[in-house]
Amino acid sequence: MNTKVSEDLAHIKEMMERSSRFISLSGLSGIGAGIVGLIAGFVAMYWTSGSEMPIEKVRMSVGAGILVQNLILLGTFALILAVFCGCFFTIRKSQKLGLQVWTSTTKKVLIQLAIPLAVGGIFVLALLQYSLYGLIAGTTLIFYGLALINAEKYTFSDIKYLGILEIILGCLSLFFIGKGLIFWTIGFGVLHIIYGIILHRKYK
Repeated sequence: MNTKVSEDLAHIKEMMERSSRFISLSGLSGIGAGIVGLIAGFVAMYWTSGSEMPIEKVRMSVGAGILVQNLILLGTFALILAVFCGCFFTIRKSQKLGLQVWTSTTKKVLIQLAIPLAVGGIFVLALLQYSLYGLIAGTTLIFYGLALINAEKYTFSDIKYLGILEIILGCLSLFFIGKGLIFWTIGFGVLHIIYGIILHRKYK
């Protein structure tokens, strides 16, 4: 009798978990996004010879302005590719688990992610407007970390630890102007891969 009750309670708990949390998030999504981040980071460091140009040179040099535009395009392309990886592996996991991808919980996760990311995007546009390029890498890490922590309540709690690490890296980056690409590559590349591996092993 006790065994039956325990099984029923476990089933009820699982049903509540599925309805209140987005559990289709795949560790492979993190690994894929991390690989994209690593490649984009290494390409950016190659273009800039391993370090960002001083702000005063960017303001004076037309060539530096073109470099900044190329870096923005590279970051945009990397973002699109990372989102594609996330969607692909998430949909595949949902199908494997027999779950719907687009639910009210999915909408809540996206909203919680979108608010800090939108604010961060506006802040980055302001930095671009005033040629404060050295602060962009740290800013993107900080707002991305805030977005992850904000969305944690509707998905795996492990995601908040990734968010905290992203914020720490972003704050450190602000004090090492000229090394932002290194911090950016660690945050969006290395940390994503490590997080993805942990998530895949824990929830596969």
